[in-house]
Order: sequence, then C-alpha cells, then structure tokens
Amino acid sequence: MELSDLNVFRTVVAAGGITRAAEQLHRVQSNVTTRVRQLEEDLGVELFIRQGKKLSLSPAGRVLLDYADRLLALAAEARAALQDSSPRGTFRLGSMESTASVRLPGVLSAYHCRYPSVALELRTGNTRELATSVLIGELDAALVAEPVPDGPFDKLPAYREQLVIIAAANHPPIRKAVDIRTKAILAFEPGCAYRKRMEDWFDDHELLPERLIELGSYHTMMGCAAAGMGVAMVPASVVETYPHPEALSVHPLPIDRSDVWTVLITRKGTMGPNLNALIEILKEDAPPLDATPLPRRKPKAPAKLAA
Repeated sequence: MELSDLNVFRTVVAAGGITRAAEQLHRVQSNVTTRVRQLEEDLGVELFIRQGKKLSLSPAGRVLLDYADRLLALAAEARAALQDSSPRGTFRLGSMESTASVRLPGVLSAYHCRYPSVALELRTGNTRELATSVLIGELDAALVAEPVPDGPFDKLPAYREQLVIIAAANHPPIRKAVDIRTKAILAFEPGCAYRKRMEDWFDDHELLPERLIELGSYHTMMGCAAAGMGVAMVPASVVETYPHPEALSVHPLPIDRSDVWTVLITRKGTMGPNLNALIEILKEDAPPLDATPLPRRKPKAPAKLAA
C-alpha cells in the first residue's frame, strides 16, 4: 500500500467517481481504475460497491478512508517539517562532562531562549562512547576531544582547552612523569581522551602508574588530588571551578601535551536546522581560534601554581 494509491483512492471518493477523479489527478480514466483495483487486490477487500458506472463506498472503504486521511496528513506534515528551515522537534546533544559543566550552561540557556520549539536533550559521556552514539544515530551531535577520525564525521572546532596536572598543594613541581611522588593516576573510565593523554605521558617517560583510580566526576577527582591520593590531567577551565583551589597545585604541561581541541562532531551529511542553530551559538560563544578560552569565572583564591 503506497501513499500515491491512497491519494488516488481518496480523490475518487471526494470526486464521486472515476471520471472526475481522473480529471483532478490529470490521469487517464483507465489508469485511475487500475490503481483502485490494485489497491483492492493488495488489501484483499472491495473498497467500492459498483452499480454500473456508479461507485459507493463499501464498509471496508469507509474504514480505509479514515486511515487514508490521517496517513496523507501525516505525510504532508513530515514533508513540511523536513523542508522547514526553522529549528523544531527533539535535538539530542552529547558532551564530555568538563564541557557540559564549564562551557555549555550559557550555550544551552541561549538555545532554549531562542528556539523554544526544540526539545534539547543532553547526555554526558567520554569521547569514545559519544562518538559511537553519534555514528549509530543515538545522538545528533556531540562535543568531544580530539583526536577524532575524519572519515565518518563532520567536525567543527568549538573550544581549545589547556590541560594541566593537578596534585596536592604541597607537591613539588612536576615537569615530567618521574617528578610525581605518588604514581597513582586519577582518571575517568577507558574511552576518556584526557585519560589517554595521561597514560601516553607516562609511556613517553617509560613509566607505569602504580595504581589507576577511576572516578565519576571532576570535582571528586580534584578533591582526591587535593587529599594527596594521586594526580590527574584535567582542563585548566575545570580547575577554575573548584571551590578550594588553595588545596591544589597546578602544573603546566608542554604545548604538545596541554593544548587539545574540543570539537562538535556529527555524522557526515546530517546537517539540519537544529544543528545549524547550535553551531551559530557556539561560534558566538567560542573565543578566536588562535586564543585559549578564558575561564568562565575566577576562583575564590588562586590555586598554587608550581614553579
């Protein structure tokens, strides 16, 4: 059963016969008759009671007419929605936790204010799982850390983050992995891009961490670092949100380790009004591409910066 057959059927009913329906549809009468017959054969019922050249709806035809009206109306609504350039419907966005907590509050607020017809859903996760969710269609877009493969994704640079090492306030300066007193790493689960950078940093110095403590939030991670349980590699913008910065020491990394782009990824060829609206706001929110994003707010007191 095709929509075009339902349209022919409904037109015959509205026109009161094959002849007038053919005129309205700009078809020959035999074509209209054939389409009605094929629809009846497909459904296995007679849709019309035929008395000579006169047609009247059968009981089955009355049932189908109601469905035909609704199906054709729904199809028209879907076509209009796809052709409408204004954002609407549901938009499913993924984000790393650090980006969601530090970068997105203003962005999401602006989105809600400008596009109230969009139901914006946010899911947090690590780069690997977010990228997978975008590929299989569970998410419309996601903000993740590079590197992300170019092949399956369209990518837009959103924020340039500066990664730092955090440790307890009394920890000596950390310039290399060997300078870390405790070889315990505080990190998220596998799939986190920043955890991978931390592990690679240890590998570069041919060291293995004694322990790897997996945690579920950056504030927990910073609290554990302040308590001397281990060290972590986190965005500097996240450190600025910690309520007790005096309890931490912050250790800079070389540029090749510290600078990392957060990019907006989508499946190739899936641009639409909802996504374009987000990109517009991100471009307004993001700093110039040659500048490191400034923290959203200053901490109550400066964290101790290791020499």
